[in-house]
Amino acid sequence: MKSEEFNSIVSVFACRVQWGDCDPAGIIFYPTYFRWIDAASWALFESAGYGPKWMRAEHVAMPLVSAECQFLIPAEHGDCCEVRSRITRFGGKSFAVEHDIVRTDGTALAKGKETRVWGRHVDGPGTPLKGETIPEELKARFRAK
Repeated sequence: MKSEEFNSIVSVFACRVQWGDCDPAGIIFYPTYFRWIDAASWALFESAGYGPKWMRAEHVAMPLVSAECQFLIPAEHGDCCEVRSRITRFGGKSFAVEHDIVRTDGTALAKGKETRVWGRHVDGPGTPLKGETIPEELKARFRAK
């Protein structure tokens, strides 16, 4: 049984293809998309009040357990892009974040998806992590109005 898609706020993370992001042919090297996707997830959570400083203070983490990316059109050096991110599913302890990577002219470049787990470090950062039920308050902050 497929769960219903979560109606999430959308966060926009701006990025630009730098020379070091490219392969020898001058087009984006695929790991760059994964770097942007990760940064966009953190920006999405920070926009809802769950930034890295808060997570460290609360001993909370959201480790990545799965990541995928569908490459549609290669970006080139100098392209201005944005990653549009949203939560598409909340489970008991895990959640899915989907990302649309577009050039600022609206051209779709790639689509990414991550599955992450909501967890807490047993005795603070650097100690073992245990999955935790995602609080309703957290879900409410991501719900589109």
